[in-house]
Amino acid sequence: MTMSRACLAGATVVLGWMLCAGTAFAAGIQSLAVPAAGASPALSGAVWYPCALAPTELQLGPFRISAVKDCPLAGRRLPLIVISHGMAGSFLGHRDTAQALADAGFIVAAISHPGDSAQDSSSTDELSVFVRRPEDIRRVVDHLLGAAPFASAIDPDRIGLFGFSRGGYTGLVLAGAVPVFGRHAAMCEGRTDDLCAAVRSGQLAPPVQDGRIRAAVIADPLALFFGAESFGAVGIPIQLWRSEFGGQGVTPAGVGAVAAALPARPAIHTVAGAGHFAFLPPCPPQFAQALPELCQDRPGFDRKAFHDDFNAQVVDFFRRSMP
Repeated sequence: MTMSRACLAGATVVLGWMLCAGTAFAAGIQSLAVPAAGASPALSGAVWYPCALAPTELQLGPFRISAVKDCPLAGRRLPLIVISHGMAGSFLGHRDTAQALADAGFIVAAISHPGDSAQDSSSTDELSVFVRRPEDIRRVVDHLLGAAPFASAIDPDRIGLFGFSRGGYTGLVLAGAVPVFGRHAAMCEGRTDDLCAAVRSGQLAPPVQDGRIRAAVIADPLALFFGAESFGAVGIPIQLWRSEFGGQGVTPAGVGAVAAALPARPAIHTVAGAGHFAFLPPCPPQFAQALPELCQDRPGFDRKAFHDDFNAQVVDFFRRSMP
């Protein structure tokens, strides 16, 4: 689990309250709500974006966020970055990276994946999550380019993705990677739903991909469902990161195998001394006390210093990849 369910559920309530108030932050922020579509559930999260007002820090649940509620958006034809969190995470899971990108002139959208979030982990252990996650992100992009109030401010030719852990898996699938679910049919043991029936018969529909995504930053991706043959259609620029020690099913060797199989063979940024959760922002004290497994790093590793450098490199990559 990448975030405390109780803390993040509380943070979601606080965000809703703040977005009805008039509190000042460093970048603009609005709540994000994508309506349900057929069998696909509603999606919720937040959008960070460039804002010209002076920065102020504010507490959001256990987290400190910088943003101005409903600040007039500064700029037009701006690049868009969508964020996909890890297992049982939250739209707040990469809040510092979203803030850095918004301050640098990007519109940034993050959601909590239904069934695999801190608020709703009902499907976290099911194969269906890995099918639905890419669809969630595609629906977010559809909404932001269509019905969202700032759709006209987005440059549809400059859309990128940031994904961590299962979010890294999600980003790779959207970029063209083909997961091989049949190898993991054991996840369907005892299940009779249509998805598992399709996996058993080898007739699963093709994965959801999105050619509008032009570049991706992928951090410690879950490679469980990929093989060497999965990546032939991935052609976008990718900045690939891995922790030295991995965790939560992610291994340095697995990330290395992804890099070796990608057609463009991206360099791997290996974070010395880091475990898997080092890609989450530094934890506030009460959060660190409640969830030390997410917040405590190995001796000598400075998560704040790492994130300062990490976020700068993420911003630079997207600027260079989507000029």
